[in-house]
Formats: sequence, structure tokens, C-alpha cells
Amino acid sequence: MNETLFVSDIHLDAHRPAMVDLFNQFLVRRACHADALYILGDLFEYWIGDDAPYPEYNATFKALKKISGRPAPVYFLHGNRDFLIARKFSQLTGARLLAEESIARVYGRNILLMHGDTLCIDDIAYQRFRKKTRNKLLQWIVLHLPVGLRQSLADRLRKASRQAMAGKSAEIMDVNQAAVERVMQRHRVTTLIHGHTHRPAIHQFELNNIPYRRAVLGDWYQKGSVLSMTKEGFKLESFETL
Repeated sequence: MNETLFVSDIHLDAHRPAMVDLFNQFLVRRACHADALYILGDLFEYWIGDDAPYPEYNATFKALKKISGRPAPVYFLHGNRDFLIARKFSQLTGARLLAEESIARVYGRNILLMHGDTLCIDDIAYQRFRKKTRNKLLQWIVLHLPVGLRQSLADRLRKASRQAMAGKSAEIMDVNQAAVERVMQRHRVTTLIHGHTHRPAIHQFELNNIPYRRAVLGDWYQKGSVLSMTKEGFKLESFETL
């Protein structure tokens, strides 16, 4: 098909089986024909460790493994909900784990890939929370707790997150343009793809008379969302069935 696909914020959740089914259909009916699939974080609503059982996602794991077994690779970049994904997940699915700021060479172009949450620097409370949860010692402690306790902790954090978001303005939870410009200039790229904000769009701006593009991926709460890239350019798509 000569396309590369980018998705994020699928937020797979056993309480939303229709979206789990839709994503699995996307994998077996479309992604399997692509040149590559990039998952830019928050594939799951939560991930409490590679050692926890996730029987509800067995079909997803198998589909990812089948795709990654072809010449077309699957890449995964951590989000703010599934940052505990590690080597066992990679072995189970065949997905290659990427750094939180990664450069992909796609059809002759260098593209910066991110989840996007580190660009939301105006949300100071979230950035403080993020720094704590990325502490390796704290992660080690959490991962050595019983699975049931980790599940309860994840449920409490999700509830607290929803309450915190309800009290914040949309502007605070969006990316900061200056942060976008800095990271793109640091990596010497003119194209950035990210998720996290759930505001699908393709933004264009100029710096020193050079055109830049920032593609934002959509979420999968109500329908599917994918960014397709070909040699000709980008296309954002949404769908309810395949």
C-alpha cells in the first residue's frame, strides 16, 4: 500500500470492548498492509507492569506479533498511561520500543516522534507528577508490589487524573508553541508527530522563513483515528468501522 501509519491514545480498556475490537480490526485489515506502524503512546488506558495478566488483550498482542513478523515493523513509544511497558511486552508483540523523543526516517524525511505530554509545559502540576512517576527507584518499588495493589493504585490515579483535568483550562492542557519550536530546532527537523492532547490537526508555521509542520493524532474514545503518510504527504482519518 506504500503508506506508513501513526496512531496514539487508543486507550484500550476492557470496559470499552467495542474500541478494543475496532483496534484489532484496524491491525488485521489495514496495518498489516502498511510499510510500518508507529504507536505513539497510551495504547492502553493503564499498564501496571509486564508481569500482570491482560487476557482481554490477547487478540491485540497476537495481531501486533503477526504484523511485526512481516518486513513491516511495529514501533512503540511510551505514553503517560503506559510508561511501565518494558521488554516483555516487546517480546510478546514484536514491537520495537522507542525513546520518548525519536527520529524516524520515513520516505526520505526525518520526522520527530513524541507522545506529546512533555510539550504541555504550562500544566505545571502535571509536569511535576510526570517527573515523579518517571523516577526509576519509584518505578522499581511499584513494580514489586502485588498486582492487585498496583491495580488499585492505578484506579485511584485515573480517578484523580479525571478530577484534575476537569479543573484545568483547555489552553493549559495543550502544547506550548515555544516548547514545540525548541524541540524541533534541537533535533533539526521540520516535521513533528505527536498525540496526547486528543486534538487531531495538522498545524503549519514558519521559523526563519522555513516551513514547519506539527501533526497531532486523535484519540480512540469514540471512533478510530490514524495519520497516514505516503510519499505525497499526510492524511488524518477517523472511522467507526473497517
